[in-house]
Amino acid sequence: MKKIILCIIASLDQCIAELDGSLEWLTEFSNSKEVADHDKDLLASVDTVIMGGRAYREFLNMDIIWPYSQQTTYVVSHHNWGEKENISFITENIIETISELRNQKGKDILLVGGGELTSMFLNADLIDEMHITYIPVILGNGIPLFPGQLKESKWELARKDVLPYDVITISYLKSK
Repeated sequence: MKKIILCIIASLDQCIAELDGSLEWLTEFSNSKEVADHDKDLLASVDTVIMGGRAYREFLNMDIIWPYSQQTTYVVSHHNWGEKENISFITENIIETISELRNQKGKDILLVGGGELTSMFLNADLIDEMHITYIPVILGNGIPLFPGQLKESKWELARKDVLPYDVITISYLKSK
C-alpha cells in the first residue's frame, strides 16, 4: 500500500494561507533554490500529488514553474476545471477515491494542501507521514494548518532540518 505523505508549508502562527487563500507571503521563499531543493528527494519518491481546489488556484496564480510535472496530480474540489495533462479532479467520493489510489502499485502519494483536506485525511487515518515546513513569518490571521475538529493521533519525530532564511522543516511518522 502506498504511503500518503503530507508536505505543507506553514507560518510560525500555524497558518497555511492568508484568509482569502492567498499564498503571496510565500513568494520570497518559493523562489529560493535552497528551500526548493530540500524536497527534491521527497518529490522523486512519489508518483501522485493530491491538493485542494483553493491550493490549486493559488499555485496557478504564483509566479513559479509547476513543481509536479513528473507526477499525476489530483485536485479535490467542488468544481472540475477540465482535465489537463497529468491533472485530474476529484469532485465526489473523495475518501473512497483516495483509498483506491493508495491501493494501486507505484510510488507514494504526496498531499500538499489545503487545511480542510489535511483535516479530512487525518480524520480518516490516511496520512502516514508529515513534513511541515515553517516559514519565519507571522500572518496574524489566516487559514489554519489543522482546521476543524480533529480526532487525536500520535506522531513521532523523524527528522528536523534548518534551511536557509531560517526556514525549518520537521518530519513526523505516525505512531503505531
